[in-house]
Amino acid sequence: MNRDLPNIDEHCLHPIDKEQLQAPIADGKPRILLLYGSLRARSFSRLATEEARRLLETFGAETKTFNPSGLPLPDDADADHPKVQELRDLAQWCDGMVWCSPERHGAMTGVMKAQIDWIPLSLGGVRPTQGKTLAVMQVCGGSQSFNAVNQMRILGRWMRMVTIPNQSSVPKAWLEFGDDDRMKPSSFYDRIVDVMEELMKFTLLLKGKSDYLTDRYSERKESEAEFRQRIDQRALQNPTKDTK
Repeated sequence: MNRDLPNIDEHCLHPIDKEQLQAPIADGKPRILLLYGSLRARSFSRLATEEARRLLETFGAETKTFNPSGLPLPDDADADHPKVQELRDLAQWCDGMVWCSPERHGAMTGVMKAQIDWIPLSLGGVRPTQGKTLAVMQVCGGSQSFNAVNQMRILGRWMRMVTIPNQSSVPKAWLEFGDDDRMKPSSFYDRIVDVMEELMKFTLLLKGKSDYLTDRYSERKESEAEFRQRIDQRALQNPTKDTK
């Protein structure tokens, strides 16, 4: 370890453990939660999400899709609301997520944002999204845009998620789905295939390793400081008597 680091707490600076990074993929199917951002009866973000779900299951994932109907606005209900609890339980259950939103007024929808806002950064001392993978997609009513996916990337980073490089944006989505609600063959469909394939690869790479990958020096240092403070408090409460 380099000793020319006067600002470093050496007890908390660990060498990189290559064996942990190269550990075999953990057993079990990757668990993927899918969120969509529209409550319309024929929601193209939901239809795109269903195509993504079929692909993920083909690649070997276990999937669950959250229906946002009935989810209250953030702060307009208690956290024990049944839909809030359902969403938070799914966020803890999964290894990765897919977020798919329509673009409305140049941004993701309020329905999409409300779901993300109900997932806390910390829940019972556990960060429910940290170290989990994320794929972002959007559907557009008009020409192709990337405003929604760009915003969701920012949120994913804020939630400490590993957002994969690829993404999907489907322009004129109403032309891309048939009367059977299935997506037609196109380069836009192929991109969704690419995104789900990439999401599976990243999720498998991280499966069983996310705790190590998100183990940070600053947090170890903070924990060490708290531990020392507790020890000091005990010493103050139970001082050793001088027997001399």
